[in-house]
Amino acid sequence: MLLRRWRAGDLGPLAAINADPVVMEHFLAPLTREQSATLIALQERSFEARGYGLWALEVPGEVELGGFVGLADVEERLPFAPAVEVGWRMARELWGRGLASEAATLALAYAFTELGLEEVVATTAFPNARSRAVMERIGMQRDVQGDFLHPALPPGHPLRAHLLYRLRREL
Repeated sequence: MLLRRWRAGDLGPLAAINADPVVMEHFLAPLTREQSATLIALQERSFEARGYGLWALEVPGEVELGGFVGLADVEERLPFAPAVEVGWRMARELWGRGLASEAATLALAYAFTELGLEEVVATTAFPNARSRAVMERIGMQRDVQGDFLHPALPPGHPLRAHLLYRLRREL
């Protein structure tokens, strides 16, 4: 597994991942090709401005782009902002192999050693058991008092309830 910056040829595979309704079941909707292009552009700008973002995930000899893993600033409107979040998204064919946990662990190591962050958070919609399992495998602890209703989703929406996980740097 390799985490790397984005390349021109990554748009097609990323757009396919983001268009998969199973991959995107815990998000509002699958993303269009244009939205995927915007995501790549935002990540490259984040790397230039902050030194971090969501890296393209490659499995050499298998797939040139199988998803992404990395670090992002949380939205200002979230109740625990400002914070840096670790996040991931993988093509379905890579699920169940431990790649998300392995790659997220690398992103956390970068956050704590290279960036010197004190804490990293992760969030997910309550029904997303797969992401919750990754968060727990990488050592994150649920902050039950930090769980929140996502402000971008209307009352009653099945994905509105979100869980907050935290991991502090070991001193």
